[in-house]
Amino acid sequence: MNLTWLEDFQTLAATGNFSRAAEQRHLTQPAFSRRIRALEDWLGTTLFDRTSHPAMLTPAGLWFCNVANEMLARAARLPDEARAIAQANSTTLRFAATHALSLTFLPKWLRGLESRITLGPIQLVSDVLQQCEALMLQGKVQFLLSHAHAMVPSRLDPSGYTSIRVGTETLVPVAAPDKQGKPLYSLANITKERVPILTYSAESGLGRVLRALRGAQLDDSKVETVFTAHLATVLKTMALEGRGIAWLPCGLIEESLHDGRLVQAGAPDWHVDIEIRLFRRLGTESATAESFWKAASDA
Repeated sequence: MNLTWLEDFQTLAATGNFSRAAEQRHLTQPAFSRRIRALEDWLGTTLFDRTSHPAMLTPAGLWFCNVANEMLARAARLPDEARAIAQANSTTLRFAATHALSLTFLPKWLRGLESRITLGPIQLVSDVLQQCEALMLQGKVQFLLSHAHAMVPSRLDPSGYTSIRVGTETLVPVAAPDKQGKPLYSLANITKERVPILTYSAESGLGRVLRALRGAQLDDSKVETVFTAHLATVLKTMALEGRGIAWLPCGLIEESLHDGRLVQAGAPDWHVDIEIRLFRRLGTESATAESFWKAASDA
């Protein structure tokens, strides 16, 4: 169906005369008649009674008159709507961030940047690192905020992506306390007795780091993985329930450590220091995104 057919229909409905309508549409009458017939063929029904003079709308034609008006009005609004969407998109910052950072680091970090730049609309997708990386690779987000470590290469090719460090974090092994306030389970005992471990799935960025930096030590011990999950928040809940030891970001467990609901379950050499990095694609983004990147870099 061609939109010009709708305009032809409107003209004929207004004049009731094929010759006059064809003249107004700058067509020969045979060509105009063919276009009206093509519209009727597409709809599968006759729109005009050609035996009357002037040509009258059939019942289907009367119904289609309103439909044609609505369709043409809708089509006329499309350019303005498209421009409005493009404008909104150009000023909207699109982020992907891992769950833990979305809950703890991101809100405070953005608040700190507001002293350097006025932030407009922000769209955030919070997911496991593997999915966040996929969104970056597909070009659906402009920025990715995630944990990172020099010994664990990102899946974003450095030839196409760059990053800056925007913060630091420490993964601390913690467990629920016993009645004396000591950890129910301790990494000091992993060579002597079974110690239950709560660990991250393969899709988790924290899991990648932990396996790379502490995996060999754990493999050589008597630890037993009793629970696996994507999210640090889930592992925190299981640790609070006394189910085992979990390596959790300090930002996520600060209050639980302070009030004693969780305690450290290993010496400082079991801690894992990691970076918080902001990734972006190489090349030019929108002016809003470029201004944000500069503010984040300066900070």
